Amino acid sequence: MTFISLMRPASVGALLAATVLAVAPAAHAQAANNGGWFVPKAAHPDAPAAARPAPRRSVPMAEAPVEDEQAAPNAQQAPPVLPLPPIPNPPTVAKGAAPPAAVIGVINVQAVMQMSSAAQEIQQVLGARRDKLAQAVQREEGAWRGEQQKLQSEARSLTADQIQLRERHLQERRAKDQRDFGNQARIVQEAAQVAFHQIERELEQGNGIIAAVAGAHNMNLVLHAEQVVLHVGEQDITEEVANQLNKTLPHVFIPDEGVDPEQLAKSGKMPTTADEQRAPQGPEQAAPASAPAQPESVLRQHH
Repeated sequence: MTFISLMRPASVGALLAATVLAVAPAAHAQAANNGGWFVPKAAHPDAPAAARPAPRRSVPMAEAPVEDEQAAPNAQQAPPVLPLPPIPNPPTVAKGAAPPAAVIGVINVQAVMQMSSAAQEIQQVLGARRDKLAQAVQREEGAWRGEQQKLQSEARSLTADQIQLRERHLQERRAKDQRDFGNQARIVQEAAQVAFHQIERELEQGNGIIAAVAGAHNMNLVLHAEQVVLHVGEQDITEEVANQLNKTLPHVFIPDEGVDPEQLAKSGKMPTTADEQRAPQGPEQAAPASAPAQPESVLRQHH
């Protein structure tokens, strides 16, 4: 049996995260450009500048207190020796068979993601949602600031109670924007996680594509490309993995716009790319009734 060990400092999921659209971060960046007032947990005030230490007055040697001369030897004393509890001796381990010689493969996961049609689909679909959210944030912020300026210009003709009431309405509107836009950013972010996690599982699971491709070449050790200083071309399985990924998982399930992935997961009705069949395009393409349903890796196709 061939054992595939994907040696890495971090999981494939961590590398996939580097390719995920900056969905919520994009909204946070928008907040940073506009004062950072609408996204929860992102509108933290800048940390106060570190207080500069007061200049230390130099003390002449003649003015140094005598206690400092006596404290210097004490500061160099060795720490006390603390008692340690006894520990059991390890058992003798019987010698076993030596492992097989390493047959090494190399993979660049980021390059796989760049060649993945499913990953490109995720970026296209969720990128559009991200841009739409950023535009909505910009419009609402402009409207909010317009109301604020209008209040300032009309302040002389209003009573104190009227000013206080309108200020309270502006504050409530601002708080509502923080909740609404923050929640929408979270939904887009979690939709990206759901989508990319499907690719991660397809690559990394026990009988996943990386294991299959490596096994086809009798490789029993696969390293990330950034861990390898030198290798030969025949050891690189990046392109072959990407081709197999596009055949097996050309598309992924992406939650519909506005659908909360957390609520979808709690409902127990989270679709998967492994248990549903792509809808036929026409009557002539429908499978015969007697034919057994074959699992498809595609839930939907975005045109």
